[in-house]
Amino acid sequence: MDGPSPKKVYIKTFGCQMNEYDSGKMVALLSRDGYVRVEDPDQADLILVNTCSVREKPEHKLRSFIGEVKHLREGGAKIGIAGCMAQHAGDALFRRYRKDVDLVFGPDQVPQVRDLVERAATERVLENTFLDAAEYAFVRDVAPDGAGQVTAFVTIQKGCDNKCTFCIVPHTRGAELSRPSGQILEEVRALVAQGVREITLIGQNVNSYGLKVAGELNFAQLLYAVAAVPGVGRIRYTTSHPRDMGADVVQAYRDLPQLTSHLHLPVQSGSDRVLRRMKRFYRRDDYLRLVDDLRAARPDLSLTTDIIVGFPGETDDDFEQTLSLMEAVPFDGAFSFKYSPRPGTPALRMKDTPVPEPVKKERLARYQKRQQELQLASNRALEGRTVDVLVEGPSKWDPAVMCGRTSTFKTLNFPGGTELTGQTVPVQVLRGFTNSLRGERLDA
Repeated sequence: MDGPSPKKVYIKTFGCQMNEYDSGKMVALLSRDGYVRVEDPDQADLILVNTCSVREKPEHKLRSFIGEVKHLREGGAKIGIAGCMAQHAGDALFRRYRKDVDLVFGPDQVPQVRDLVERAATERVLENTFLDAAEYAFVRDVAPDGAGQVTAFVTIQKGCDNKCTFCIVPHTRGAELSRPSGQILEEVRALVAQGVREITLIGQNVNSYGLKVAGELNFAQLLYAVAAVPGVGRIRYTTSHPRDMGADVVQAYRDLPQLTSHLHLPVQSGSDRVLRRMKRFYRRDDYLRLVDDLRAARPDLSLTTDIIVGFPGETDDDFEQTLSLMEAVPFDGAFSFKYSPRPGTPALRMKDTPVPEPVKKERLARYQKRQQELQLASNRALEGRTVDVLVEGPSKWDPAVMCGRTSTFKTLNFPGGTELTGQTVPVQVLRGFTNSLRGERLDA
């Protein structure tokens, strides 16, 4: 006799790797209650949208998404809003969508998602308070639908104690809290057992991991411990704060072959004046010395970064210094954005005349144009070289083409079969494009 049909959950994720990770953890927890993840909200009994609030665009996406799915409540589906926007604007969202949404909860409530969904079956639920460190429990479940994936995120901390004047994260994810290293290594071993070969350690400021916990590993020690887990082929991490990058982490690039030759190192601006007003607590020269140290330890290191243009009071000269920093490094990629005022951040109280929107737009266009030129030149310089590629699976555009990444985090596409998924294979680069490489497998 057939049992009851499984309940189905659809999760739409906006934002960073932390949100992607939280979505996976919600799936893992809800699977205990019989939920399976689906890719079509029309099929779902439960629809969750995991939100971002670092910039304004995800807020527009949320409104659009709720508009697209709200009619599904008529068929019995429950709809919930999770994530950073639910944290800082939960009360307003709860009121605004009183006829459309059953559940609103912040990142600290992810471990309680099963209880929240159960409550939402009979009442509307709003939970967006921060938990004390003693009450917070990191989710240890590994998502059942992750079997066979090649790469995976593992969170090592939550929250952030930095006070960058442009950043809303301390208001949405709370105070910094390091996850016990034993739990991290337990999750890494479980993922490797599922077939994962590349682990990305994630946190708001990974370099400060463990420093506030007596007897805990620091971040460099954690890297060595993860590298010692049998089956871990590659290790990445994000995000680093340049101020907190220590010599011990630089040394790890000499010692650990598992540590990939790519680092995302947000600089935000090339101007000392702007960096000071952002409260980044390093100078341009500090950043450049760190880059030199890292590349001395790992000569093929690829660097990517974050850039904000149009920060309050940014002058033409400040922006030119950002352009010159891009040339001095140079970066293999950048997430670059116009400054976006966020509620509750100190930058809102600055008395400078805001940079006009047309000026911000023009500066961003100039930055991105030059960044794309540098990326193209970097990728074309690889033509004819052989690189090792960890194969992640078929290209979404062509099932006869396999897609993977180099140690320097460059996407490379080449003809091949799905049996290569999870393997590291040598590929000769035939052509470099702005955002990817095309190649040919040498041992085919």
